[in-house]
Amino acid sequence: MTERIKLIWDFRGPNAKHIAKHHTKHLDEFAQAENLKDSFTGQEEMTPMHHIAFMVVEKALMNTLRERLKPTRGQIYDEV
Repeated sequence: MTERIKLIWDFRGPNAKHIAKHHTKHLDEFAQAENLKDSFTGQEEMTPMHHIAFMVVEKALMNTLRERLKPTRGQIYDEV
């Protein structure tokens, strides 16, 4: 199985949930426009004042997407 990376954008504050949800829409649009295969996006609540938007992609795309999309951070994606 191909190793995948979770690119993460952190949002904090009272509007974090709304901003993360909106950012996820833009990530979906980007993935569709770039025809990224085997990728997906989402959002998660870390705390009520900290939400994240994320995109999971193949590790081979990590450097290119990191330069273009400027995520806050990333981590290896483990399917549970």
